Amino acid sequence: MAPSSPGTGNAAATTSTSDASAAPAGPGAPGPTRGLLPLLLVGNSAMYALYIGVAGVLLALQVEDVDPANKVANFGLIAGVSAIFATVFNPVAGALSDRSGRRNPWILGGGLAAVPAMFLLGFADTILLITIAWCLGQAVMNVYQAALTSVVPDRVSMTARGKASAAVGLGLPIGSAVGALVGAAFSDDYRTGYLVFGALVAAAAVLFSTCAREQRLPARAPLPVRAQLAAFAGALRDHDFRWAFIGRALLVLGYFAVSGYQLYILQDHTVLPDGMEPESAVALLMPLSSVAMVVSTVVGGYLSDRFERRKLFVGASALLSAIALVIPAVSTSWAAMLAFSVVNGLAFGSYMAVDTALVTMVLPKAEDAARDMGVLNIANAGPQIVAPFIASLIVSVSGGYTALFGVAAVLAVAGALAVRPIRGVR
Repeated sequence: MAPSSPGTGNAAATTSTSDASAAPAGPGAPGPTRGLLPLLLVGNSAMYALYIGVAGVLLALQVEDVDPANKVANFGLIAGVSAIFATVFNPVAGALSDRSGRRNPWILGGGLAAVPAMFLLGFADTILLITIAWCLGQAVMNVYQAALTSVVPDRVSMTARGKASAAVGLGLPIGSAVGALVGAAFSDDYRTGYLVFGALVAAAAVLFSTCAREQRLPARAPLPVRAQLAAFAGALRDHDFRWAFIGRALLVLGYFAVSGYQLYILQDHTVLPDGMEPESAVALLMPLSSVAMVVSTVVGGYLSDRFERRKLFVGASALLSAIALVIPAVSTSWAAMLAFSVVNGLAFGSYMAVDTALVTMVLPKAEDAARDMGVLNIANAGPQIVAPFIASLIVSVSGGYTALFGVAAVLAVAGALAVRPIRGVR
């Protein structure tokens, strides 16, 4: 799943934090957050470590082992089908936890189930079996994710949501770095690597459910499908929100079209230094990009608050992403890939931090904020479904990755231009 937007109140949205020992705060209710912040950081970091390490490293290697000649098309198929599966399963899992009025049992169950799911994935030896096994892995991980992302709206007061979103947001760069390092460490033994990632998620789930005590909330009926479709259409009729949605979707599409194929890019496009393996290169690039992302998230958010200019920083971040994508398009050197990772990390971190703030300022109705932020998450998840298919088609038709970088850069520029029509925010 894609990185979600902080501060939402539905089950498929991002997480926030609350006190490990406090009773559920409910949206807007006062509640301390200190004890839950590190638990949510650990829980989200483990989740992203699995997503990045499995999908970005081990799965790519496994697909290549099964059918080296068709690895790009096969990987695009597996990633696309599993993304569809995850996008559908996430709200279903969220609705189930809503009905139960509990989060911890679903976090624990999904986390523990990651171990057998990763075990099955490691022993899949055909493209069909890999697809089925990874879809099962996505299913259990979305049970875990949907419940975890609902903790903050359940328990954290509105005044503490900023701290909660920051703690949760750090899970992406930290988890990405851990995922890349662990994935590279087990590149020659991906079966063991899969089990390590499953164990990380299981341990995080046990820690969270043990330490973050909760009280049962009133069960909530899920929103009917027709009402969900009406809400989606209604939110997008708002001028400013519609353009914010379009901009986010374009930028995310370009970002994941490239990031999903990073290992293959390093194998077939980048000229690595003598003696460096592509897996080792991933283990170096991902932490580098993650550090840049952390820095720009903090700095970008601060400066946009300081100057009260959201559109400027969102547009500039998207344009910076386009510049980053041009670097490896014009040079296949290792230095170019290093520069791309740093600049793209700076761009994406700043973009996600400031664009989320911008979106909260253009929501159509304050009383529907949680629902509409959930609609925005479609702009995160939807492009991830399309990106693998588009990327594999571009690479197959063009015969290389230069065209893929070019198309992604164009999408980033379009994302930058999409914020210009927004009228309600500077």
